[in-house]
Amino acid sequence: MKIGIFTESYHPYTSGVVRSIELFTREFEKRGHEVFIFCPDYPLAQLQKEDNVFRFPAFPAPKMPEFSIPLPVSAQFSSTIKKIGLDIIHVHSPFILGRLGARTARSYSLPLVFTFHTLYEQYVHYVPFVEKTSRQIVRLICRDFCNRCNVVVAPSQLVVNYLHLLGVKSQIVTVPTGIELDEFMDLNPLWLKENHGINENKKVLLFVGRLGQEKNLFFLLKSFMKINHLHPDTHLVLVGTGPLKTALNIFCKTNGLDSFVTFTGVLSRQQIVHCYASADIFVFPSVTETQGLVIGEAKAAGLPVVAARAFGPAETVVHGVDGLLTDPTQDSFTNAVLTLLSDPEKCKQMSEAALENAKKLSSSCCADKTLKIYEDLLAKKHFAPRRWDKYSKKLDIFDF
Repeated sequence: MKIGIFTESYHPYTSGVVRSIELFTREFEKRGHEVFIFCPDYPLAQLQKEDNVFRFPAFPAPKMPEFSIPLPVSAQFSSTIKKIGLDIIHVHSPFILGRLGARTARSYSLPLVFTFHTLYEQYVHYVPFVEKTSRQIVRLICRDFCNRCNVVVAPSQLVVNYLHLLGVKSQIVTVPTGIELDEFMDLNPLWLKENHGINENKKVLLFVGRLGQEKNLFFLLKSFMKINHLHPDTHLVLVGTGPLKTALNIFCKTNGLDSFVTFTGVLSRQQIVHCYASADIFVFPSVTETQGLVIGEAKAAGLPVVAARAFGPAETVVHGVDGLLTDPTQDSFTNAVLTLLSDPEKCKQMSEAALENAKKLSSSCCADKTLKIYEDLLAKKHFAPRRWDKYSKKLDIFDF
């Protein structure tokens, strides 16, 4: 089948959404399907050869310049859609390109699938056109968008529950983003220490993700202050970049942590998997994740996980088996890390369990579940056009 993906997040930008699209695309193409991606343009995108990727002109987001906001205008768009002959449309946002995908599905009577990757109400500080809008209105926008989709994909059961509370009536199916297990073979357990000058006797705590407000990283650094005071042989590594990078660096210098904390910046995919393999504990304080894909990746590398008990992580970590879930308080999170540092045998047991449990999240299995959704929708053959309800239409400032 021919699958149209509409997304505001795509290479060279890095995020969990981008990783999800990348993995599912690869699995779909392995099975002989064609995937066509409609996404924003980025300054470095022209340097890469891309097949079946169609980019819209875009401009940097004022508060997040590494992220591009697309302008959904293209003289070739309609002719391109007709030429391709899509069978199904899968959108990954309820905003600009998600709405373009929804209108395209309506215009061509195609089934529409939407993956609810993000708790958007937690991110309004990044988006200029909703920055002054209440979280309640953002919830209504999400609810109304979901209700005009044929199927909404949720990465976890807790997100399913959240969507029901929002008032979503469309069919909701749980499909997590999978993990490419082959990536985690033959890794270098000394990579971080060899490439970032970390003493080989240090216990490495690892975080991978965007250095943004929603990831709760000042919370993590405050916990690490106490952890490092009690265990001076610990070292914290943060992989990624984002708007808080400078402020986090200043915090470390101000509090005497700069020699105990490493900021790697952006790394290649191959380097990131080596980071997982060369750490001792994965620490994840975010309370806004719908899944927490990096937690699954950490488990695939055999890392025990300490994570705040919220949404996706609450389902990805099996408490007491492959990691520890904590209350969203400083003491609870700190004490969980200290528990693992003081009990090497427990860490070893959790590491073994993490490796075993990660197999349940293979990208191949998750892709098969998604393809079954597509096939079931296509079997229905007829799709009545759905329109925005009166509330959503008033808010649709990108109606074109």
